[in-house]
Amino acid sequence: MSQKVDPRMSQKVDPRFHEELAAFGCHDFTQCMNCGNCTAVCALSENKTAFPRKVIRYVQLGLKDKLLKSPEPWLCYYCGECSQTCPRQANPGEAMMSVRRWLTTQYDWTGLARKFYLSPLWEFTALAVVAAFVVALFLLFHGPIVTDRVELNTFAPVFWVELGDWVLAVGLGSLLLINAIRMVALILSIERARKIPLTLWLSELRTLVIHFLTQKRWRDCPSPTRWWKHFLLVSGYLTMMLLVIVLLRWFQTDGSDWRMMDLLGYYATGTLLFFTGEAILGRLRRRDEIHKYSHVSDWTFLVLLFATSLTGIVVHVFRLAGLAMPTYVMYIVHLAVAVPMLVVEVPFGKWSHLAYRPLALYLLAIQSRLEEAEAALPVTDALRPAPA
Repeated sequence: MSQKVDPRMSQKVDPRFHEELAAFGCHDFTQCMNCGNCTAVCALSENKTAFPRKVIRYVQLGLKDKLLKSPEPWLCYYCGECSQTCPRQANPGEAMMSVRRWLTTQYDWTGLARKFYLSPLWEFTALAVVAAFVVALFLLFHGPIVTDRVELNTFAPVFWVELGDWVLAVGLGSLLLINAIRMVALILSIERARKIPLTLWLSELRTLVIHFLTQKRWRDCPSPTRWWKHFLLVSGYLTMMLLVIVLLRWFQTDGSDWRMMDLLGYYATGTLLFFTGEAILGRLRRRDEIHKYSHVSDWTFLVLLFATSLTGIVVHVFRLAGLAMPTYVMYIVHLAVAVPMLVVEVPFGKWSHLAYRPLALYLLAIQSRLEEAEAALPVTDALRPAPA
């Protein structure tokens, strides 16, 4: 008589999965002997969320489904201590980074993230196409060109630029939201997510917001200065987004006058240039563990962010100097760098981790509350069989 197999006990295995992951950056998965040193030294690893060992074991065994349901890869901030102390030099820190890249491609419903991560030609072509589109828009639809003084709002009317900002924000936000919903469905399962009370989703929203704005768990890593650097970098980016999306009609002005609002622009530009420049220099020197291994996507992200900040401040300098044509030309160059960066990096690239990491912590908080509620049930209720 044949015996039915519990579907929860069966797992699909892909013995070549580690080869697929190697294309995302790390080639050392087979070096790991599962001693558990990495998990032991990690300050963020806990009983319920133990990593990196468990994550690497999933890769070695080819358990793709298990990995897709795991929030643990997003709990790693890549301090590098696990890689520094690994007796097999299996580089668990970079292994976790590679898994995050792979997960990003799994959440993306368009398939573009996978193409961008695995093919620099695809990524650079996409950036070039979007940049060419931006330049073409200005060449075809720019306003009157005033050369005896700077009239940026005449050349690029703020209404249309602001409208473009909002269209881009809504479009990219929608793509990222769909990817986030796919992440929730994979980690919690659609069936379980539907059973979670709305009050629980709402009550834990503070976890999502706090970790998005602060990434505060990073402070528990051996090098808390990295948290400060990242916090200031994100604050600079958010400040710039505030200026160019919400306050653009006051931030983008004509003439050569200096205004108090420019101080916010200086702060945003200063933090972005300094910390991205430091990161680029660190990857060139390759002294720290986190900078020893760089994927093409790491370089693309940093160079584009640095170039966006640099061209933005050059536009400002030209405007203050009263140089009309250089201001207009550099304005086009600035947007031809910034827009492709946002289109490619926010929903499909490294920038998406700003959404996925706090979302993983949000889901873990919800799971924890659910387990507490289930544990509080009377024994008779907990053991009562589910209805057929």
